[in-house]
Formats: sequence, structure tokens, C-alpha cells
Amino acid sequence: MTAAQVDEMKALSGSFESLFSKRAMLFRQKGLHEKELSEKDYRELILEHYTFLKRPVILVDGQIFVGNSKKTVQAAKEALHP
Repeated sequence: MTAAQVDEMKALSGSFESLFSKRAMLFRQKGLHEKELSEKDYRELILEHYTFLKRPVILVDGQIFVGNSKKTVQAAKEALHP
């Protein structure tokens, strides 16, 4: 991923934190769960290692769907097949 792509996803989602996966193994390994992270931190971490990006990320007609919750997946399906 490029910085421009991550910035575009942030523009659509509203924050870098919404793109960040706190379930990534590195999150605990690096002790990040014990720190208060800023938007800048989230951006840098996502760019540092792809596992910090919550997946899947689906872009459809200027909309973004992040994560695999049932609600998000259903909304993405509806956007793909209106």
C-alpha cells in the first residue's frame, strides 16, 4: 500500500483508527495495547506493516467498507448488487 492509498481510505472512512486492526498479533507483541495512539501513530503503523490494516477493505463507488462484521459485509454486498 502506498501512503496515498492509505490517506484515501482514511478520507472515506473518517479516521485512521477505523482502518486499524487491534486484533493484529503485532499489536500486542509491540505493547501497543498499553499505549494511547494518535491518528498519526495509526497511519504510520498501517504503512509500516499491512497486518495493521483491518480487512477486508472494499471500495465501491466512493464508499468504503472496512472489516468483516456481518453488518459491514451485508452493506458491501448491497452496494455491489443494488
